[in-house]
Amino acid sequence: MDTDPTEVDRHDVTPHDVNRPDGDHDHAPVQAALPIAASAPVESPDARVPAVRPPWWARLLGRVMAPWVTLTVEPESPVDHVPEWNGRPVCYVLEDYGLSNALILERACRETGLPSPLQPLPGDPLGRKRAYVALSRRNVSALPPLPSLTPQVPSAKTHSGSLARLLDAHRVDPALDVQLVPVSIFVGRAPDKSSGWFSVLFSENWTLVGRFRRIMAIALNGRDTLVRFAPPVSLREIVNEGLPPERTVRKLSRVLRTHFRRIRAAVIGPDLSTRRLLVDQVLAAETVKDAISDQARRDKSSPAEAWKKAHGYAYEIAADYSHPVVRSVSFLLTPVWNRIYRGVLVHHLDRLKQDAPGFEVVYVPCHRSHMDYLLLSYLLYARGIVPPHIVAGINLNLPVIGTILRKGGAFFIRRSIRGSALYSAVFSEYMAQLVSGGYSIEYFIEGGRSRTGRLLPPKGGTLAMTVRAFLRQPTRPVMFQPVYIGYEKLMEGNSYLDELTGKPKEKESIWKLLFGIPKVLRSNYGQVVVNFGEPIRLGEVLGEHAPDWNGTPVPEDAKPAWLGETVSALAQRIQVNVNRAADVNPINLLALALLSTPKHAMGEADLLAQITLSKTLLADVPYSDRVTVTPHAPAEIVAHGEEIGVLTRVPHPLGDVLGVAGEKAVLLSYFRNNVLHLFTAASWIACCFQNNRRMGVVSVLRLGRSVYPFLQAELFLPWSEDEFVERLSRTIDVFVREGLLERVSEDDGGILARNAGQTDEVFRLRAIGHSLQQAFERYYIATSVLVKNGAGTLSAGELETLCQLAAQRLSLLYAPAAPEFFDKTLFRGFIQKMRELKLVWPDANGKLTFDSRLEAWARDAKFILGRELRHTIEKVSPEAARSGDGNGSAAAPAAADTPTEPKA
Repeated sequence: MDTDPTEVDRHDVTPHDVNRPDGDHDHAPVQAALPIAASAPVESPDARVPAVRPPWWARLLGRVMAPWVTLTVEPESPVDHVPEWNGRPVCYVLEDYGLSNALILERACRETGLPSPLQPLPGDPLGRKRAYVALSRRNVSALPPLPSLTPQVPSAKTHSGSLARLLDAHRVDPALDVQLVPVSIFVGRAPDKSSGWFSVLFSENWTLVGRFRRIMAIALNGRDTLVRFAPPVSLREIVNEGLPPERTVRKLSRVLRTHFRRIRAAVIGPDLSTRRLLVDQVLAAETVKDAISDQARRDKSSPAEAWKKAHGYAYEIAADYSHPVVRSVSFLLTPVWNRIYRGVLVHHLDRLKQDAPGFEVVYVPCHRSHMDYLLLSYLLYARGIVPPHIVAGINLNLPVIGTILRKGGAFFIRRSIRGSALYSAVFSEYMAQLVSGGYSIEYFIEGGRSRTGRLLPPKGGTLAMTVRAFLRQPTRPVMFQPVYIGYEKLMEGNSYLDELTGKPKEKESIWKLLFGIPKVLRSNYGQVVVNFGEPIRLGEVLGEHAPDWNGTPVPEDAKPAWLGETVSALAQRIQVNVNRAADVNPINLLALALLSTPKHAMGEADLLAQITLSKTLLADVPYSDRVTVTPHAPAEIVAHGEEIGVLTRVPHPLGDVLGVAGEKAVLLSYFRNNVLHLFTAASWIACCFQNNRRMGVVSVLRLGRSVYPFLQAELFLPWSEDEFVERLSRTIDVFVREGLLERVSEDDGGILARNAGQTDEVFRLRAIGHSLQQAFERYYIATSVLVKNGAGTLSAGELETLCQLAAQRLSLLYAPAAPEFFDKTLFRGFIQKMRELKLVWPDANGKLTFDSRLEAWARDAKFILGRELRHTIEKVSPEAARSGDGNGSAAAPAAADTPTEPKA
């Protein structure tokens, strides 16, 4: 997170810490105040400060620099920070030496009534005829050094000698008491969205620069100069501690440097450009050193060779963030977004800005497209927030593109790190350094892009590394920020379709990317919406699942029993909160309606009515306060679908027909699946009346309660069973009000009925229920296959494969289904949930067994599935030990726990 310039990190270390015992530094906050623009001299607020003219050369250079520099001074009246001054001399401390810094400091002191830094202290103990010292000297030049045959020896000169002389003067003169005032100066501060490219290039960063760059920085960014005064430190009190002189100087220098680093991090953000520094820190960690030693023993190589391998891993992983590159890319992306998208909308970002201060922010968005990386970083940067470091797959480390991504904050991870203990140790330590260093991070816990539009089951590897990094150094609290990204049209749509139909995933290449750019720029991809969900604070999750943890550091090699449960609960909560921040765009509503019909087409009037019903359900039974819905009217939604090429209109004298055919229908299922979870309650009620004209309210609620755990696991729903039942009751009221259902009796909790025949109300009810119908068909396939084969016959892996075969067969024999209908992952999740509910359990041989409860659960399917469909499913359900016999049975391995996945 970027930090407001008026705020200081609450873990800041102030120079007052030098008054504490050596090595025991409390983290007291630096006093912050509102800034003022001080562009003209003001009267001294304190008459005790004598008016002193600066030297002639300072006045001359000050006039030359004045038009280019406008000061913001914090706090507003620094002299108020010296209530005990009473004429005591003041010596200023700068982070680094420079003539421009001296002139800026002199002007800030003159305008705020503080003593001049260009006049000597009484007795001139510094011997320099001035009242300021600097911790570092700018030893770099404007141009890179020329190659030399002899090694360059860095200058050993430091400014600790000035501090030593000042402290010695206090030991000689007991009456002397100089006030040491640290002053931070930032020319340009952190770049924002309005900064030009050259302004960004010469803005403040973490690197000492030469004279030329400093002159350019003043010329381009001098009108945004910040001067921050810290509360003074009494050197008399420091000397009175009685430490040896050398130790006193060392301690004072160390604390001052820490103070300046903290202020710099608060004003311009953490140091994002020190790739070499981070790599050095990673390789110096004890866990990595141990891994290097183990690698050397395994390879029977020297420690130097193992270290070199670890160094290569670290450089392969590490980001190399660059403000100029990020700003340059933002210039390029702005016209691209405007050309290919009709707009990028952002919701709830203000809530993030309210919640984030003081937290290490980890962005955890859903993963729909390669554009996710660029969009989120671009939006954060454009709104004045430092872009996060992003975990990216190594497949994106392409020539040129990989370098740009790396300088935009991406760091790369291999697809699989199993079998390489050294790589795993290096990556884990790199993550730990980012978390402890206050860097914001972004990664996708789904592991890869969703090809179906649903949220994928989370993978906890990177999440576990983040939790472990916090537990190892629990200094800065961690906040996970779920982000929902919704598209109206996907760039990867066709490749997703190929992969879902069985074609192998194409490897990314620079040439494919370059050749695809013209096509992308000619396309209209509609609108993109980025919604920030409710944040999740790691401390609260640990409080729920690790009540025995007392906040003390947990060693890297420790494996507390609660860690796995904590990571799993955190992953589930992230996915739930992503879904609770969903956006319903026009294409989502069109997909929900059109895919409910056999030919994926509707009359225009019917389509408009169905869209109206969907929007009514979202408004009257809201899913979450962070869900957003398109404000467009149904007619505007239809027109937009035609505009971006999703809908096809067929004119007809009796009314136009709107539809989608062929591959577009399969691609449209992606956008239906984006918002499937928002209509769970409505779809369940509608499904109950697909094959039943009448049904008791009690039965609807009872069956809904029994099926809810499976829907909750599949769709990451946020409610308890009781809350879901209450939601069903509210939705029933809406259906009755809209005329889709009628209360025909109040006996035994009430009887609901739908209209007879093929009325408009029946058509609308069927369309609402269709989105969940395939889920119930999958559930019935799994139970039918299990019951047909009998208890103790199939392992979980064998059941998954047989279920997939049955679903593929059903899809081929009857109307084509969405590709996820025979997704093995969904069957795996259903089987796992049955095991959690103890409906099935493995026997001693690893085979699944069950009792009469499962058969009773399967019999309830008659309320949802028609007789013909149930019979078909039972017919095509294969048996493990039999090959195909013409009646729908299919060959399947009989004893493999992990059978080979068949081709679709």
